[in-house]
Amino acid sequence: MRILLGVSAGIAAYKAALLLRLLTEAGHDVRVVPTRASLEFVGRATWEALSGNPVTTEVFDDVPAVEHVTLGKRADLVIVAPATADLLARAAAGRCDDLLTAALLTVRCPVLLAPAMHTEMWQHPATVANVATLRARGVHVLDPDSGRLTGADTGPGRLPEPATIAAAALALVGATLAGGTLPAAGAADPAARDLAGRHVVVSAGGTREPLDPVRFLGNRSTGRQGVALARAARDRGADVTLVAANLEVGAPDGVEVVTVETTAELRTAVRDAARDADVVVMAAAVADFRPARVAGGKIKKTGGAPAPLELTLNPDVLAELAGDRLRAGQVVVGFAAETGTDAEVLDDGRAKARRKGADLLVLNRVGAGVGFAVEDNAVTLLDAGGDVVGRAAGTKDAVAHAVWDAVLGRLEPLRG
Repeated sequence: MRILLGVSAGIAAYKAALLLRLLTEAGHDVRVVPTRASLEFVGRATWEALSGNPVTTEVFDDVPAVEHVTLGKRADLVIVAPATADLLARAAAGRCDDLLTAALLTVRCPVLLAPAMHTEMWQHPATVANVATLRARGVHVLDPDSGRLTGADTGPGRLPEPATIAAAALALVGATLAGGTLPAAGAADPAARDLAGRHVVVSAGGTREPLDPVRFLGNRSTGRQGVALARAARDRGADVTLVAANLEVGAPDGVEVVTVETTAELRTAVRDAARDADVVVMAAAVADFRPARVAGGKIKKTGGAPAPLELTLNPDVLAELAGDRLRAGQVVVGFAAETGTDAEVLDDGRAKARRKGADLLVLNRVGAGVGFAVEDNAVTLLDAGGDVVGRAAGTKDAVAHAVWDAVLGRLEPLRG
């Protein structure tokens, strides 16, 4: 595959060299197009040595080849990493004052921009508006990570790791770093904004049930898959409400976030948001049980055996949503995390699908290093009768798009 890798002028440009190595080692032909200022961070010789291709920055570097047009037209995929605030502004305005921005005006393939900048720049209204403009045109813009920035600054604006960028970009064309393809539940184009005009509610993370003021019963969910579902729905044009239970990853920009702690709080927040929602996706790991009594103070060690912990059932939020249907035509999607062999997981998932009554149940096997707290996922999609209607594997972003593909076929047409 022919990939155009743009590099703009940020300190994170060094990570683009690692990204380039990942892409070339996966067998792709990568042409690097840096901005002139980015060569102050990583030089031309590095890009040429790692890519095996010549590197130019200006429209007039090779006039006979008309590269400001041909580079974009020949590309199967475009990645810009890092994408600075300046690059985002120029791309949103349609400027073509160097080779990279000129090429961006000629591409017809998927484009992924990976921003990196200081927090204040990322959160500035001008940058927020530029990102919204680009996403509205079908450009995929990753949310930056939070972490250490240049100098002593810390916050959102850090370039995601090269493997994350590569996986997200390749998923746009149905590929993986290993060179395989991503099976999807449907064939919708994630760039088509096919959820425009829809309100979707997504729950993510893991609920916590207090034992005392300092301890709780919880689970290993980080919220990565739920956040990926919210981000994918946003990119496809939906109005998204994310009910976030103790996330270990940042919530995506451009979505409404409702923060909750316990299953009871999540139940209330989801039901409130679902009253005008076209789709409700229950991706959060919701506690089945909670302590029957919560101690008013910290439970102390006494030297003897602790008192037995009495548990009581939590409400079955998914079954309630599937049974109530707070809006006519509403599509309800559940998640089921199961342990055991593949056959056992499928049997448990089929039984749960029939019991819950959701339109779709996304089934995945979990355990040590599987499902929770990892970048990739593999799921089986079941209908309300427990029949397999699709499978998806790859990054959690790719799985998220596969789930939305399956949801699309179950949505009633929008009313004019």
